[in-house]
Amino acid sequence: MDNWQQGRPAGGRRGPGPDGAAGGGAEPPLPPSLNPRGAGAAGPRGAGAPGAGAPGPRRPIPGGAPRPASNGVPGGPGGDPRPVPPGGGQPPRRRRSRKRIAAYVALGLVGALLATAVGTYAWADSKLNQQNVLAGYDGRPAAGKGTNWLIVGSDSRDGLTDAQKQQLTTGSDEGKRSDSMMILHIGSSGNTLMSIPRDSWVPIPAHLDTAGTGKTVPATTSKINSAFNNGGGPLLVETVEKNTGLHIDHYAEVGFAGFVGIVDAVGGVHMCIDKDIQDKDSGLNLKAGCQTLNGQQSLAFVRQRHQMADQDLGRMRNQQKFLSALAHQAANPGTLLDPFELYPLIDAGLGTLIVDKGTGLTDLAGLFEAMRSVSGGNGKSITIPIANSDYHTPDGQSAVKWDPAKSKQVFDALKNDSPVPTF
Repeated sequence: MDNWQQGRPAGGRRGPGPDGAAGGGAEPPLPPSLNPRGAGAAGPRGAGAPGAGAPGPRRPIPGGAPRPASNGVPGGPGGDPRPVPPGGGQPPRRRRSRKRIAAYVALGLVGALLATAVGTYAWADSKLNQQNVLAGYDGRPAAGKGTNWLIVGSDSRDGLTDAQKQQLTTGSDEGKRSDSMMILHIGSSGNTLMSIPRDSWVPIPAHLDTAGTGKTVPATTSKINSAFNNGGGPLLVETVEKNTGLHIDHYAEVGFAGFVGIVDAVGGVHMCIDKDIQDKDSGLNLKAGCQTLNGQQSLAFVRQRHQMADQDLGRMRNQQKFLSALAHQAANPGTLLDPFELYPLIDAGLGTLIVDKGTGLTDLAGLFEAMRSVSGGNGKSITIPIANSDYHTPDGQSAVKWDPAKSKQVFDALKNDSPVPTF
């Protein structure tokens, strides 16, 4: 009998262990020639005792199929613990976990939202009425620090039916004239919304006749709104730039129809009125107190001036107040993130809004956010400093004369993006 069989009880059972309990002893190691686990292997499968040799090859699975390996390769180390069915083939797949399914659903929803956002952006961008308003010319001021918008409210009746003209008390004048104009400066020293009186008495540059004759209209001095009346946005931009020294980076113009549509699309604008207002020319009839103005009421509010002591200057204060309130509501996350409010806003406003060629949706978002910050106290609303609000022109008109020294201080501050002085 070989030495390795001597301590083994009959029948192949293990003998008593060291504590005398039956079956408690460890089986002596097999000789290398008969040990299927490899030389020096001992102890339980897969865990050798200290000092033991490396484990040998695994015993084959009955049926001839190779034992799956923990690395995913049959017979290799560290493998897939799933059993390989007899005769080979792929192991059965595990049932997908609920977490994995939830992850797939979340990814699908994110993809759908991204596709919707891209589609909405493309649709809205196509609604913009972009025109070559910022045309270059000799002597144009260089770009300064920050960003300057020229915002124009016109009395254009385009898009209004005869019934709407009567309802809004707009009259039926053809063409368009400027009802209001403002410069919005967006900069690191705070945002500034500066109104330009439409009756400002300023030099108007020479320009081509808009009637299509090809003739040049010589330079003259007149009210600034005549630049818009006679040459549209391009001539108004050039007039503003030459009289202020500021470089206009973006242009936005909205008519009566677009203004009413935007206000109604956001559900009206909440305003607090100091006193009762009745204005026959604009059709406005409001009681004092806080209330929500619809599109028709809002248009009348920003146009009315005859019951004010300072006429056009008082109207500009109302326009600044109203536009800040409108921007605050339109730029509200509740509006921008709700498609049932955002789509009507875009559809109502962008179709009648005229912007320069370089303006996109992100620029308009910056415009509304800057105006929202002004209304929130992170900026200021001013009017160009005035020396005489009832200047009598050589041809007998009443106009507004700027204060040359104070105006220059304001313009220089905006150009250099420094704090605007207060007078």
